[in-house]
Amino acid sequence: MGIDNLDHRILDALQYDFPLSERPFDVLAQRLGLDAGLVWHRVERMLDEGVIRRIGASFDSRKLGRCSTLAAIRVEPALVDQAAGIVGGYPEVTHSYLRDHEFNIWFTVIAVDGGRIETILHEVRKELSLGASDVLNLPMKRVFKLDARFRARS
Repeated sequence: MGIDNLDHRILDALQYDFPLSERPFDVLAQRLGLDAGLVWHRVERMLDEGVIRRIGASFDSRKLGRCSTLAAIRVEPALVDQAAGIVGGYPEVTHSYLRDHEFNIWFTVIAVDGGRIETILHEVRKELSLGASDVLNLPMKRVFKLDARFRARS
């Protein structure tokens, strides 16, 4: 289906001014001068169509006293599903994805400290019988903050 000007207005409101409220879609609807049911219907449709992938808060883990890293593992294609299940079983793993690369499963880990990250990576390596060179720990060295919100075309 495509998105129209009303969808663009809703997307802008979701990205730039999401209300911290018990009923955020009611507040959004009021701000936009729309019916709350219509706003929710549009958001639900955009979620179903993949226009919106996720609605949620994004926190700076460092400011919360946490440690994070990007990690990658190299597994045989036959082990991808098993590996994804193991990696995804850790609550500290925020997301993972499959890549067409020698290191084919990439994931982010946010933990209480670097020791916990190392423990997770060691356990993943052990569980999958991987060698040390099959696991990459790629901690952030410098912060580059990009504004990844999208503006509607005029």
